Amino acid sequence: MKAMVLNRFGGPEVFELAEVPVPEVRPGYVLAKVHASSFNPLEVKIRSGLASRNAPPMPAILGTDFSGEIVKVGEGVTRWKEGDEVFGCAGGVGILQGAFAEYVLADERLIARKPQNIDHETAALYPLVTVTAWEAIMENPYIRKGDKVLVHGASGGVGHIVAQLAKILGAEVHGTVTSKEKGETAKAFGTEHVIVVPEEPVEIYTAQYTYGKGFDAVIDTVGGPNLANSFEAAKLWGTVCTTNARVTLDLSLMHQKALTLRVVFMALPMIRDLERERQGRILEEAAKLIEEGKLKISRDSRQFSFEELGKAHIYYESHSATGKISLVNRF
Repeated sequence: MKAMVLNRFGGPEVFELAEVPVPEVRPGYVLAKVHASSFNPLEVKIRSGLASRNAPPMPAILGTDFSGEIVKVGEGVTRWKEGDEVFGCAGGVGILQGAFAEYVLADERLIARKPQNIDHETAALYPLVTVTAWEAIMENPYIRKGDKVLVHGASGGVGHIVAQLAKILGAEVHGTVTSKEKGETAKAFGTEHVIVVPEEPVEIYTAQYTYGKGFDAVIDTVGGPNLANSFEAAKLWGTVCTTNARVTLDLSLMHQKALTLRVVFMALPMIRDLERERQGRILEEAAKLIEEGKLKISRDSRQFSFEELGKAHIYYESHSATGKISLVNRF
């Protein structure tokens, strides 16, 4: 089969088109014809070497998200049959090769039935960002109806899903963005109060929207140094949840406020082969919301084929994207 492979870490030019063997179906797995995938920043971190420990064995096939059709089922698989249309976040990390290929080998626990009201190209945009957002606020829920919730990066891939889920929980959603244009995107996907940073400092918008008390919960999809702003914005005994805790930070303010810090790393089940069935269940629940029209995805106007994977990385790194970038199999 044809696949885009990585033989070394580096810039967008390191992706190569190659002919590789079709994966052999193992017990508990299915082989799916890939119709579409999507771009995720994790792939930039792996490609560049920043997250090299999470890379599949080389020649590595990246691509976490996919939507496609099952063509073969492995021994012991009873949930699925040939011809089923499924979507999921099934590889591209750890020992699992990814979806930037004609076929992907997927653990049956990591996938769910594709929502019937959308096509494969749209379905493939959802898995990673949706599972991440779901783990952030829907599992062990700490957000109650009427809570003031702050989402950092509210127009981003994970952020705009978090905002919609927080609305479903009955929260009052506030979100930070870096431009007025991104603010319009955030509003379109559930953010009620848009905060443009750094034009509005954290102490100003916290005082304005919470009367100085702080937000009940802060979901930080930006992370890194921005975690300090999350601690500043949170109320006493509040909760901060981040998708990026890669930072050296003074935790004094967190201690002074008795904050709870949650960290989400959705790729762990794939990397460690632990609780993979949980991700399948999340996607099943998300698919219901998608079919009910309660969960929508922000999609960029540009679309790339798998052979244009390097161009997709260049486009993302130019900061031109305004939604999830679609990647389609045209092999």
